[in-house]
Amino acid sequence: MQKKLLSLLVTAALASTAAHAVVTDAMIENDANSTGDVLSWGIGQEGQRYSPLKQINASTIGKLVPVWSFSFGGEKQRGQESQPVIHNGKMFVTASYSRIFALDAKTGAKLWKYEHRLPDGIMPCCDVINRGAALYDNLVIFATLDAQLVALNQDSGEVVWKEKIDDYAAGYSASAAPLIANGLLLTGVSGGEFGVVGRVEARNPKTGQLVWVRPVVEGHMGKKYDKDGKESDNGVSGTPGKTWPGDLWKTGGAATWLGGTFNKKTGLAYFGTGNPAPWNSHLRKGDNLFSTSTVAIDVKTGQIVWHYQNTPNDGWDYDGVNEFITYEDGGNVLGGKADRNGFFYVNDAKTGKLVNAFPFVKKITWATGIDLKTGRPNFDPANRPGDPTGSADGKKGNVVFSAPSFLGGKNQMPMAYSPDTKLFYVPANEWGMEIWNEPVTYKKGAAYLGSGFTIKTLSDGPIGALRAIDPKTGKIVWEAPNNAPLWGGVLTTGGNLVFWGTPEGYLQAADAKTGKIVWKFQTGSGVVAPPVTWQDKGEQYIAVASGWGGAVPLWGGDVAKKVSFLEQGGSVWVFKLMK
Repeated sequence: MQKKLLSLLVTAALASTAAHAVVTDAMIENDANSTGDVLSWGIGQEGQRYSPLKQINASTIGKLVPVWSFSFGGEKQRGQESQPVIHNGKMFVTASYSRIFALDAKTGAKLWKYEHRLPDGIMPCCDVINRGAALYDNLVIFATLDAQLVALNQDSGEVVWKEKIDDYAAGYSASAAPLIANGLLLTGVSGGEFGVVGRVEARNPKTGQLVWVRPVVEGHMGKKYDKDGKESDNGVSGTPGKTWPGDLWKTGGAATWLGGTFNKKTGLAYFGTGNPAPWNSHLRKGDNLFSTSTVAIDVKTGQIVWHYQNTPNDGWDYDGVNEFITYEDGGNVLGGKADRNGFFYVNDAKTGKLVNAFPFVKKITWATGIDLKTGRPNFDPANRPGDPTGSADGKKGNVVFSAPSFLGGKNQMPMAYSPDTKLFYVPANEWGMEIWNEPVTYKKGAAYLGSGFTIKTLSDGPIGALRAIDPKTGKIVWEAPNNAPLWGGVLTTGGNLVFWGTPEGYLQAADAKTGKIVWKFQTGSGVVAPPVTWQDKGEQYIAVASGWGGAVPLWGGDVAKKVSFLEQGGSVWVFKLMK
């Protein structure tokens, strides 16, 4: 009898431990409030990158020291843009070349590694980076540069399922962290420079089976799938040909390459869409929906509920993929977005109605402002790159100098929002570009630009600046300048601190209200990733990946030359307060 009772107790204990280890929908929905783990990209589905933890604050941060550092190893360094996720004592962090590591979150000991076998001929636009993984049940799921999704057992690293997103030979790739919303795995696609068709896909996270697909280029048919995998139509996205001339919508770009956010109250997932293809806007007169937009999708049905287009008929590669962070203001659910085009937008998260729009960088040439009544930009026609067909030789249109550069007032580096200060913390850059248009035709798997460009500095002074922005007034409350362009994300905490990294190698923290830098640490390589924080047994930890790379050294022109002294790397650092 005693043996039987003991056996039942052991079984119950094991079941309790197993249940605790499994990541549930309820846990993911509560990720922003739970402090013992980090389950999603954005530290919560809304993407605010805010933690209520306050053990590390302005009074204690002087005691913040490294606990451990782990090297990603080998020669596969390049850019490290990954945000770690942490659960059940394990850290899961992706690395360049489609790798993922499971580490002991307290000691940094490697538990397992998965290295995806990449084929020859992959065509990632902007370095061989990966931005992170999603956790669900006992799985860790991430996307690969050859446009696949891989789900691994959290404990062993064994492949549970693997699914192809699309054909890498046609220019498709994937590098964003997946989003879990309403029990579905939501992912986008990369490849806007190759004439792909942007879309959002919903899958069963346990099996990888498709549930629905929503294209974000006007004219393409959505799809839905039953439990047996049978496909049926789910309505056309927009009206075919309405805002696209001829057949250009068939290779329209609008890649959803940064991933999305979700708000439980609205039931909507928010994905930003990239540039229309090709870059030469004279070939595709019209607004070119739904490119360079925020698209709000009903997660249950896969239907587009609303869209807001930040740059209609984009002629500067101002991808609108920047994250849409939802927050509450006086009982209203709003969303903030610092767009690549240099303007900050506030939209009603339920309807998409524009609430406010203002510059968050100091030099914008392509438009004089945003009309708050119509929601449309006031274009400066003289700043659009010229039509090559009107030039003397028909090979090169009029060259213009535009700001910001196509690398953006803000690019992939996610900003943060603090419900304490009610401010957004935006990693911004001041730069411009010479840009011109050229003739181009679509060829599968080939670059589909029709433009040439050179990134230029605007002055000899700092390029980057972390800016605290009030979304109501549009005012920059404070800024912390940085010589090199900022390319890493932001974290803010209940300890009244803001953390961010610099290409010069520093992870640093500032007072969230004043901007005074109160701490910094040299990681040995440029930081182009967002930090995270969590607590374990009463101790608060901070972590960030370090490794210089991304688009700047590849595409940065004069700016790339300015920062050519920076060294590559590949590691993750973890910090806590010294006892």
